[in-house]
Amino acid sequence: MRQERPNALPANHHSLALGVPAAVAPGILHVLAATGGTTAGSKEGRTVLFGRSRPDVHVCVGEDDLRISRTHGALTCRGDRWWISTLGHLPLRLPGSRLLFRQDEPIPLPTGYTPLFVRGSHERLHLLEVHVQPRDGSRPPADHDAPTRPPRTWHLTSVEKRVVVVLAQRYLLHERHPIPLSWRQVAEHLNEIRPDDDWNHKKVERVVTEVRNRLSGNGVAGLTRKEVGEPIGNTLNHNLIRELMESTTLVPPDLRILDHDG
Repeated sequence: MRQERPNALPANHHSLALGVPAAVAPGILHVLAATGGTTAGSKEGRTVLFGRSRPDVHVCVGEDDLRISRTHGALTCRGDRWWISTLGHLPLRLPGSRLLFRQDEPIPLPTGYTPLFVRGSHERLHLLEVHVQPRDGSRPPADHDAPTRPPRTWHLTSVEKRVVVVLAQRYLLHERHPIPLSWRQVAEHLNEIRPDDDWNHKKVERVVTEVRNRLSGNGVAGLTRKEVGEPIGNTLNHNLIRELMESTTLVPPDLRILDHDG
C-alpha cells in the first residue's frame, strides 16, 4: 500500500489548465483528477500511479466506475522526461485523439499542460490533468517579484456554460481536427443531460448567438458575419470556442457537465 505524499493537491484545486505555481526546480510534475492530485519532483525512477483503487495509487480516477482499472496507468521519470504508460484494460486518450493501450510502449509527455481521458461505464469520461514544468532553457528567465497576469475570462450564465461546453466538447477533448457540434447535435445532447429543459436547434442557436454578440461587443474579433464573410460554415463558432479556451473561460474539467446535470 502506498504512503500519502505531503505535497498532495486537494480536490478543489483549480484546473491545471489555469497554470501551476512557479517551480523551484525544473521538471516538476503536477497531476490532478476530480478527487485531488499530487506533485512530484523530477527524480530518476520516480513513478506516480493513477487508477480506481485509492489505497494503491497516488491519484484516484474513476473511483466508482468498475470499468476503470485499480491501477490504470503510470507516470514515470526517466532521464530528463516524464513518460506515460497504460496499465489498465481501457486505453488512455491523449491530445490529438491518440489512444495509448496497455501493450504500447510508454511515450514521453511534453512540457506544459496535457489532458488525459479514459472513457468508462455508460460513456462516462474521466479526466486526468497533467502539467510538466519546463527544463532550464525552455522558457524565459523567471521574474519572481512580478505580479501574475491572469487571463481575461468571460462571464457565462450556467445555461450558457452548459450549451457552449456541449458545442465545444471536441475542442476540450483536444481532438486533432476539432469542429463545433451542429445546433441539432447540441440540442440532442442537452436533452440527454437535462431532459426537462426541452432543447431544440433554434433555442441552442439563440443562446450561442447571444454569447458571440456579447463578446464581439467587448472587442473580440471574428465573431460576426460582417467580419468573416461568406461562406460562414463553422467559422463563427470555431472562433468563439477558441476565444473561450484561450481565455480559460472553458477548460477540460468543464467536460464533467456532459456526465452530470450541473
